[in-house]
Amino acid sequence: MATTPAPPQAPPKPTWDPRRPQPVFPWLRPTIRIRLTLLYGGMFLIAGILLLSIIYLLAAQAISTGNQPLYKIVKFSALQVSSDNCPAINMASTTSVPLPDFNNAIAQCVDHQRQAALDDLLSRSLLALLGLAVIAFAFGYAMAGRVLSPLGRITRTARAVAGSDLSRRIELDGPDDELKELADTFDDMLERLQRAFTAQQRFVGNASHELRTPLAINRTLLEVHLSDPGAPVELQQLGKTLLATNERSEQLVEGLLLLARSDNQIVERKPVDLAEVATQAVDQVHAEAAAKGVTIRGVRKPAVVQGNGVLLERIALNLVQNAVRYNVPEDGWVEVDTDIQHGQAVLSVSNTGPVVPAYEIDNLFEPFRRLRTERTGSDKGVGLGLSIVRSVARAHGGHIAAQPREGGGLVMRVTLPI
Repeated sequence: MATTPAPPQAPPKPTWDPRRPQPVFPWLRPTIRIRLTLLYGGMFLIAGILLLSIIYLLAAQAISTGNQPLYKIVKFSALQVSSDNCPAINMASTTSVPLPDFNNAIAQCVDHQRQAALDDLLSRSLLALLGLAVIAFAFGYAMAGRVLSPLGRITRTARAVAGSDLSRRIELDGPDDELKELADTFDDMLERLQRAFTAQQRFVGNASHELRTPLAINRTLLEVHLSDPGAPVELQQLGKTLLATNERSEQLVEGLLLLARSDNQIVERKPVDLAEVATQAVDQVHAEAAAKGVTIRGVRKPAVVQGNGVLLERIALNLVQNAVRYNVPEDGWVEVDTDIQHGQAVLSVSNTGPVVPAYEIDNLFEPFRRLRTERTGSDKGVGLGLSIVRSVARAHGGHIAAQPREGGGLVMRVTLPI
């Protein structure tokens, strides 16, 4: 009698909670909102206390000044009165004036002294308020800069990451507030991005290295068979075709390996003159240009940058090769210029050639893409030249821009920081 198999057991629950631990009292968490509330509320309270104290002292002084006697009795028998603050009383006491007029003079002097005390209190209060406002703005500016200083650190790290340096981390210290949570989340994102990019580059590099060996063996076997003088003509023709295909595959593998290398940030930099690099590229392509009837010209002024000489030479070589190969059948030319413009080194390669629509420019920099074609389908290259140029320029902190020439052809401008 067959036994019924037992139902599968549920997987054991993890012994740790993958979620972020929550504090016992979340409202006691020192968030930015609470800290700013306490900061500006405390500043307002302190400023109010100071202003109230200053006004109290000024009011006490004004009252003390206002309570000073307006006059003093000089002779009690003759009732002669004198006053330093009210000349009208002195005049009234020395002349015979009716009693109502004397009382009116005293009332006017009292009103005048009260108004003077109030004006003095108002002017001093305004000066105190202005001084406290200046102190409050300066203190608030300093405190706001201290509270928001982690944002500057996050911004600098993000700018460094934008330059292809995925190894940078914020590692923000301080209270467990919104800014630290943002920094930790940004660090986690950078960690995942770095792992993804590293895995992709390692895969491309390993695949390229693994493909080199069989391609080299195929090339050797084909060259041995082609060196046999007794081989049939059909076999020799097939061998030449296979050898060309094998060479094309080797170029593709080398291009993939270089593309994987150029996506990294350049760590070791040395002074490299773009004029020298461009001249070497022109010398390498000179024979092909002469065979196609293309004239190479241009003015190459010194433009020294900090970077990798091999990769920068590949930039110039790819651009000059493309300019020669994609040219007009007759009377074509290629112009290669180097210069320093607006504090940056510029390598410019322009040529005559077919008319290129402006909306097709972006497709030229995609791997295995050509003008109006999705895949490589000609013997002019493997479709990685401009992709490599863009990757190398980005790794050096620069960029490349393409612009159609009027009448046909392109103008390629590579801009690199000095």
